[in-house]
Amino acid sequence: MKIASFAVLVVLLNGLLGWSFNLPQDVGPDVPSGKLGSLSFAPFREGQGPIDEKFPSPEQIDADLRLMGETTHSIRTYASAEGSMPLIPDLAQKHGLKMIQGAWLGALKADNKVEVAEVIRSANAHPDVVKRVIVGNEVLLRGDLQSGQLIEYIREVKRSVKQPVSYADVWSMYMKYPELIKEVDFITIHILPYWEDEPITVDQAPAHIERIFKQVQQEADTIAPGKPILIGESGWPGEGRQRGWSVPSVVNEAKFIRALIEVANKNGFDYNIVEAFNQSWKSELEGVVGANWGLFSVDRKEVFPLTGKVYENPNWLNGAIASTILFLVIVACCWKPLQALSTLRLAFFLAFSQLLSFLLPNMVENLWYTSYSDWQRFQTLLIVGLNAILAGLILQRSYSLLANKTANPKFGAWIYTLYMVFAGYAIYKTFGLAINGRYISFPTVAAYIPVVGTFGLMLISYITERPWSLKSVEINKLAGHLKIKADQDKIMGYGLLIVGLILIIWETKAFMVSRDLILAYPNIAKRIGISFAFSVTNCQLVVWLMCLTILALPLLVSVDKTGNPKKIS
Repeated sequence: MKIASFAVLVVLLNGLLGWSFNLPQDVGPDVPSGKLGSLSFAPFREGQGPIDEKFPSPEQIDADLRLMGETTHSIRTYASAEGSMPLIPDLAQKHGLKMIQGAWLGALKADNKVEVAEVIRSANAHPDVVKRVIVGNEVLLRGDLQSGQLIEYIREVKRSVKQPVSYADVWSMYMKYPELIKEVDFITIHILPYWEDEPITVDQAPAHIERIFKQVQQEADTIAPGKPILIGESGWPGEGRQRGWSVPSVVNEAKFIRALIEVANKNGFDYNIVEAFNQSWKSELEGVVGANWGLFSVDRKEVFPLTGKVYENPNWLNGAIASTILFLVIVACCWKPLQALSTLRLAFFLAFSQLLSFLLPNMVENLWYTSYSDWQRFQTLLIVGLNAILAGLILQRSYSLLANKTANPKFGAWIYTLYMVFAGYAIYKTFGLAINGRYISFPTVAAYIPVVGTFGLMLISYITERPWSLKSVEINKLAGHLKIKADQDKIMGYGLLIVGLILIIWETKAFMVSRDLILAYPNIAKRIGISFAFSVTNCQLVVWLMCLTILALPLLVSVDKTGNPKKIS
């Protein structure tokens, strides 16, 4: 009866917490008429993308544009000649859409020639649909072309079409190459607060957009007074890595979009939102964050509504049900052994079991959603499988500690081995984050079980051992592993702390050397301070550093041959 009562209480608490953390949130005023001015449109689906030259069928593009006709008044495209892209203008007309048609430019002259020829042909063939033309997208930012080469392409298109012609790039490129302002019929700037060299919070973003737009307008008016400006891209990622104070989330994405439209309507700004659909192919270049800027998922499901309140995770109940079922299975399997535990220890075991049962489905959902290829899905299955095995072993070990039973050395060996595997994985991923982490997400989700499981075992050791001593949290002791490998363990432990320190240094350096931050803070001491602040106030980074510390602690508590603890050196 006691077990059943506690189990019911734990299940109710799990449901209550899940519900309270996933309440619908107010993200600002509804979008007028629930329809947008313009959306970036790339019709690629799962398994498709320009890198592999796998393009959507005419039927798929038609279905996408039907959806776009219900969502926006206009679309912006980026390429004209590749694959099935030439079909877009005719199908856009069918669904009552206007277009800002783009020609994709790169480093290859032959490909550029084909793109320019096709955008000219398309613009002239569809004057009622193609209302503006953009020649090149961020080619100066990427360094694919020099400004002089780009201007030649712009002039060629301007001579050949009647529509206004522009070039699109981040706003600072127009400041760096003011000669472009004279060449284009309208200025197209990208304002993406998440990617700024000085990243800001989503609440600061509306004022930032207004300030940047007016700054560019003021500069442009000194060169070509009255020239129109289009915000060619502005948006916010719904998933991925935090940068400084810029936090990706579905709620923040919805909040940003609505605030952008409010600012644009108030000031009369012309805007285009990036983007219509999540682009899974971008994960190869920009990681999880690059694949999650869409209003719709890659399988064409609404990520968030344009009106009303928004859920961060509208499917939270599925996870709660899965975790409850898993928890009840654990309780049923352990029913008889649990009867031997005292009330306090039983309550702790059940709460710990529910926590691990919650983390596993959460891990599956998060990692599977952010896996975009067969290789990534294989890694997800491997990580989840190892976590599930480790969770089971940790629960077995926690019961033996709470019941004052002798450790099973075979289980202890498995816990120790898997622990070292995850510690090595953490070092590898952290080192990758440090040396080239702009697009790499923090691997916190993949380390849920070893980190939380280890911390739980530490608490259990504190509850069960009297007097408590430092040797209780040593990895071999904690796992119930009889073999002592103090030197090897300490090397791994120091490795975890060292890569964490390297991560902070390199994260700070990445901000410090960015062009716009140098211009904003020419004093190097102040710039270092600002950059360091961006790093150590990054909640995702701080949580990951805490994970590294928890993983390192049991490895740094070495023991001598008699099992007596030594100091952490």
